[in-house]
This record gives sequence, C-alpha cells and structure tokens, in this order.
Amino acid sequence: MTKDVIALTKKMPDPLSVLAGLLSGGPDLLVGAEGEGAVVQLCDPQGRPLVSVEAPLLVQVRGEAERLLGAREPEVPYWWTEARATTGVKEAEELAGTFAARIATLVGGTAWPPQTAWSLAVVKTDGMTVAPAPAAAQPAVDVLTDKVAVVIQDRPVVAMTAWLSDAFRAVANAGLGLQIVTPAGTRLSPAVRGSLPGWPSRWVVQDERDGYYDGLTGAVLRWSDGLFVTVDSPEATLEDPRTPIAASFQPETGDTGERQLAISFRAVHPADDRLVLGGAVEAVWQEITGEPPAGWGTEEPANLPWSLRQLTDVAHERAPEPTWLVVVGTPERPGLATVRITRTQGGVEEDVTMVFGYGPGEQVPTDSVAAAAEALATRHDLQSMLVQIRRARRDLSVPPRFEGPGVPYAFVLGAEEVRAMPGDRARRTPLAEAPRELGPKTRPALYYAFPGNPSDLSGWQDFEHLMRHLKGN
Repeated sequence: MTKDVIALTKKMPDPLSVLAGLLSGGPDLLVGAEGEGAVVQLCDPQGRPLVSVEAPLLVQVRGEAERLLGAREPEVPYWWTEARATTGVKEAEELAGTFAARIATLVGGTAWPPQTAWSLAVVKTDGMTVAPAPAAAQPAVDVLTDKVAVVIQDRPVVAMTAWLSDAFRAVANAGLGLQIVTPAGTRLSPAVRGSLPGWPSRWVVQDERDGYYDGLTGAVLRWSDGLFVTVDSPEATLEDPRTPIAASFQPETGDTGERQLAISFRAVHPADDRLVLGGAVEAVWQEITGEPPAGWGTEEPANLPWSLRQLTDVAHERAPEPTWLVVVGTPERPGLATVRITRTQGGVEEDVTMVFGYGPGEQVPTDSVAAAAEALATRHDLQSMLVQIRRARRDLSVPPRFEGPGVPYAFVLGAEEVRAMPGDRARRTPLAEAPRELGPKTRPALYYAFPGNPSDLSGWQDFEHLMRHLKGN
C-alpha cells in the first residue's frame, strides 16, 4: 500500500527544516519539483520519484485532523505538511516517515501515523530500484493504464486532498476512469463519494474472503485487461448478468440510531459583478444548526474560516472555469457540503449537496427544513431542493458496506419553475397534502411534504409520482 505521512506542526516548516527532512535518504538522492513548485520530490539517481511532498497548508478550522485522520491535532491554526511514498518501495515509505519525523522534531509537532515516523536516522537506499512512473506528474496516481488511473490509499478516510483533486482533473481531461483501492477499514469522505464519476471509476476494497469488491455496490471484482471489473456469477446469463456480492458488504445488524439529514439544492443567480456567493449555503446551515459553517476550502482538509467574501473572490478569479468547494461544520455538529459554482447562459449556478450527522438520542431537526427552504426561496434564487433522511453514520464518512438509501422528506420547486408550468399543474399534485407556498405571494415557490414514516421507502413512490406529474407524464 502507498503510504501518506503527515506532519502537524504549530509553526510553518522553514526551508532549512524541509531540507533536513529531504536529506533523510542521504546526500546522494536528488530533489525535484512538480506542479510549478507546489510539489517537491525526493528522487533516485535516475530521477524517478520516491517521496512527493506537498506545500505546507495552514489549517484554521478545528477538527479536520480528527475527522480525516483520527488524530489529535494542535490548537488551530496549525500547519499540515503531507508526504506520499512511492508504491511498493519499502525504503520510500521509510523515507517519508523519516521526513515527517524530522519536520515534527525540528519545528515542533507530531507526525501521522505515529508508527510510520519511527526514526530520524538516514535511510539506507543502496541498491534500491524504483519502477518507471508513467504518471510521475500526478503524485496520487500509482498505476496508469489506457483505461484507468489507479490510486492506492491507506488512511482512515480517503479525502479530497490536493493530490486526489489533481488526479480527478487529470483523468477527466484524459478521458480515463479513476479507481481508488483501499484496505477493508478505510472509509470515504462524502466529498470523494460525491465526486467519483461513473464506470469505469469505482472504489475498490481489499477483502480477505473475496479478494476485491466495490465499496459502493458490493460487487466482487477482479483485475482484468488494465482495470478492475466485476466477476460474473456462474448462474449469469445474457438476460440476467448476475454479479456476486461480497459477504463483507452486508449491512450492520440492528439500528444504531445514527441518522443523516441530506439536503441537495440548486440556486441560479443573475450574473452580476456584485454577486456574493455562498449565502445560500450559509442560510441553510444557520437554519439547520443554529450557526454558520465553521470553514471551507478548495480541498480537504478544509483550511479556511468561513467567509463569503473570500469564497466569492476565489470563484470570480477562476471564472469562467467552474469552482469546486468543500464546506465543513464543527466536531460537535458534523456537517459537510460540496459546492460547484458554474457560469452558464442562465446566470451563475450553485449546485450544493450537504449532509448533517446525528447520533442516538439526537433529534434530526426536520422542523427547520421548511425555514431553510423559505430562506432559499426568498433570498437566494432557489431552483429546486430535495431533502432526505438516511440511516447512516453520524461522522458522515462512507463505509465499505451497504447503507440503505435516504427517504424523501420534502421537495421544493423554485418560483421560476412554478411559473413556467402550464396552468396550475404545480399546485394540483398526486400527494395527499397540498403544497405550501414559500417566498413572495406574487411569485411563490412550492414546498411538497411527503407523508408517511421517514424510516420506510414508500416516500420514493410519492416522489416518483410527483416528478412524473410535474413533467406532464
């Protein structure tokens, strides 16, 4: 497994400390740079990378190291310096560990994982060989074929780090799939889960009984012709192509009492130089939790304190290219949102997916959903919104086992969409309860509540009937 090693320090690693860390393999190893200097690499005499070191990141948001690493973090602000060892080379792993240990010792801090950063001594690299790296410009990519890029991750939670974000962009530009391989105990951040494209991309989990399986579907996998593919069942036919499901993918027995409130919405704003972005996210967060988000960033860990102005400035600087952001809450109230801001002919679109976690005995604040929808419909150019309740982990991470689908709790149709429908179709629905008007009386949005128990799946039938009705089918 590839090893990611991280130094968490109160002070920024200065150039001399970084140099001392890079000399962990002795003076004979070469130092190179990628990504316009954002990544420093320790290379063998042939120039092939052994360890890639990302530029230090100042983290000003409490709880990110605990959420992503399960580590005790310094008091914010602190510096997060990440090194990645080349796959399949033991000495490279030792080099990365020694690099992090030296940084933590010289600057003051800790290294993660603790068992990796074991020594400050020079690592012996005599006779070491490294396979050529066809994807050397992408430190996150371990195997590259003509079909997929394979990323091997061995950490508690696979996060949308700068490395992985670069890999997502690279494979999209190359028309390839991305396959993330992890050991059985690893989970995904919702940010990674939501960004993973369709086939041939997938999350591949190592398993003692079945070898490999898809962490999101449970399908047993095997490596064939340059990518991981599903295994055919002996009973499979052309009409019924069955796929075996890994035994490890079975759901947890019993109800843990943990719940998630999932909210997805799209807002379309008129293009204006005075437009401030992120207000829709803040409004919903405030209604659901009673406080604004804690922080945001263009990668994980989210490193910046919440600021509408800074968020808007980043989106404006990147326009007309789209901007992807992650927004997080506090450890006391887990919350995470991903935001994609896109300039279109219709204006400036914000596509938001957010989720909040609740433990046993904690009440899911469904009473606040209507108030959140009202805020979006009144002040933030809401187009549509879907609210679901799920039986899923409070910490929001995605485990490699079956988690049931969410159940629709409410759907909101924005004012412009209501006006665009012929007649009073939007108000005449197949639901037992008539929709509630939100926002201005002259141009209201409509709030559809789904009857029944949110713990059963009948709400999906009501949702499907509503969608067919609104589309005129």
